[in-house]
Amino acid sequence: MNVPKNLKYTNDHEWVKVDGEIATIGITDFAQGELGDIVYVEVDTLEETLDKEEVFGTVEAVKTVSDLFMPISGEILEFNESLETNPEKVNDNPYEDGWMIKIKFSDASELEDLLSPEDYENTIS
Repeated sequence: MNVPKNLKYTNDHEWVKVDGEIATIGITDFAQGELGDIVYVEVDTLEETLDKEEVFGTVEAVKTVSDLFMPISGEILEFNESLETNPEKVNDNPYEDGWMIKIKFSDASELEDLLSPEDYENTIS
C-alpha cells in the first residue's frame, strides 16, 4: 500500500498536501483500492467555504458511491477538472494526477488533528 511520507491523512482515507495556505486533497491508495474502478467524481462545492467533516463531493465506483469529507475547514478554490473525463486517474495515481480539490484552509490548527503517515499506516494494517 502506497502511503507517501510527505502527506497528512484522515480516518476517512483522504490525504492532504499542504503548500503555504493551500491544501490539495484526494483519496488514498487504500481508499481507491477498496472502492474499485472509479467511474465518476463529483464536486459541486467549488468556491464554497466548508467546515471540517462537511461533504464536499462524491466519488462513484462500479459498485458504490461514497461521500468525500473535508479534512480541514476552508474555501474550495479548484476542482481537478480532468477527473470529469478521466476519473480513472484516481485509481491510476491517487496522489498526483488523481487529486480532487485545492482549498485555502481557514484554521491551520486543524492540521494538527490529521494523521501522520505512520499513524495512517497503523489504521489500515
